[in-house]
Amino acid sequence: MYEAVSRLAARAGRTFGSGERGLARSLALVATAAALAVPPLAAPLAQTAQVAPAQQIAPRPFPDAPESFADLVERVMPAVVNIQAATTAEVEERFMPQLPPGTPFEDLFEEFFNRRGESAPRMPRRSNSLGSGFVIDASGVIVTNNHVIGDADEIEVVFPDGTTYEAEVVGTDSAIDLAVLKIEADVELPFVPFGESEEMRIGDWVVAIGNPFGLGGSVSAGIVSARARDIASGPYDNYIQTDAAINRGNSGGPLFNMRGEVVGINTAILSPTGGSVGIGFSIPTSTALPVIEQLQRYGETRRGWLGVRIQSIDETTADALGLDEARGALVAGVDPAGPAMDAGIEMGDVIVRFDGVAVESSRDLPRIVANTPVGKEVAVEVIRNGERTTLDVTIARLREDGVAEASAPDAPKSDDAPAAVRQALGMELSEITDELRARYAIADDVEGVVVTDVDPLSAASERQIREGDVILEVGQEPVSTPQEVAERIEGLRAEGRRSALLLVSNADGEVRFVALAMNEDAGDAK
Repeated sequence: MYEAVSRLAARAGRTFGSGERGLARSLALVATAAALAVPPLAAPLAQTAQVAPAQQIAPRPFPDAPESFADLVERVMPAVVNIQAATTAEVEERFMPQLPPGTPFEDLFEEFFNRRGESAPRMPRRSNSLGSGFVIDASGVIVTNNHVIGDADEIEVVFPDGTTYEAEVVGTDSAIDLAVLKIEADVELPFVPFGESEEMRIGDWVVAIGNPFGLGGSVSAGIVSARARDIASGPYDNYIQTDAAINRGNSGGPLFNMRGEVVGINTAILSPTGGSVGIGFSIPTSTALPVIEQLQRYGETRRGWLGVRIQSIDETTADALGLDEARGALVAGVDPAGPAMDAGIEMGDVIVRFDGVAVESSRDLPRIVANTPVGKEVAVEVIRNGERTTLDVTIARLREDGVAEASAPDAPKSDDAPAAVRQALGMELSEITDELRARYAIADDVEGVVVTDVDPLSAASERQIREGDVILEVGQEPVSTPQEVAERIEGLRAEGRRSALLLVSNADGEVRFVALAMNEDAGDAK
């Protein structure tokens, strides 16, 4: 085998010339690898197995790669379409340059620009965008990305055979970046089915079809590079990452598994050049299907709402909470008007299971709740003070109009009483006086201990605790004086805790949990 590949490498060097001698070198490397891969004798193998059997991975027959994707592509290609969206925008009015007063010929400039503005016609500007989509129903229902159509006035759908239809928007969702279109045709249209994206494994083959750079009907193949990718595009990030070539214009196109089922909708790329570098992202069908169904049914998205503000749990926070591992979503606030409040969920609870689904991290919960039907009663499992509790919650509809404005604090009252000051965990702490309440704009209804200084080298500084923040709780117990803070920290250390969990409010009224590691001398009050 080694000699055969070596001869092939030598022949490749003569055939491809100097410009492609890298291929010959690569073939030579392949030959070397092939030589190294020749199995040794049975005796050394048996000896190795006796020395370290636990470290060996059982070999499996290497499956053959697909000889061709042609059959799959031929079957699904008729349902993949190009999307052409046109938007008409008004041209901005002409304006005269701002000239300093007393500029020579100022009057002439003004007369010139006014006259030119009156005589020159104002033509609307038309912009076009290209993208991809696919038919999901024979009646003409099409899925694409929301950013492909935007605020388009006209949308055309072009099939591979050149047939063109005008499309109407059924509904859009900017949070997931999906849009559903509808076209009217005299014939039943080819369509593709959805598959189970959760069944896809890293390394599985996938095929992307779309309209990159206006080159309709382009096909690329690759593998699933990663799952559940968070690219910081929104609260529901859960992308499939693939190395199948995805470029501008592929947006809205399908990502197929080897059965010809859509398992993702191509939507974004990570690229310093603007072209494919092998890092593309697709919305998995597990995330997209509930949205698509709601857009078809209601013309809008109706997401579930729990009414909690959550934050992530790291190892330090888990230790401060007495958890065995860093998992779940920490409740940092409960909306008084939300279903969580009615069900008895409290600030400081750790949500670990929602409607039978494990909540591994805080970013899992918004997606799970959003996909829950409005009005459904679900079981929410929380850890509270080290014990598991299950609460029944009836899910409400997510409000899309934002949060209510906070009321302004009343005018501070004068108070000349001195404040008690102590130091703990790298912070200088003080009782809240009217003077400090006015200095840091602390609302009258906020009670706790104000931070008046932070050591820049302390863990408190690293955790973004700032001067003017108010510590409301230590170890999930309210505090009102620096002495109580110090005593609570000493109590946690006596319990064997390595971290202290603080409930902190900033000047804007935002409340969050902060876990601070306790060194041997960090909790000493001074």
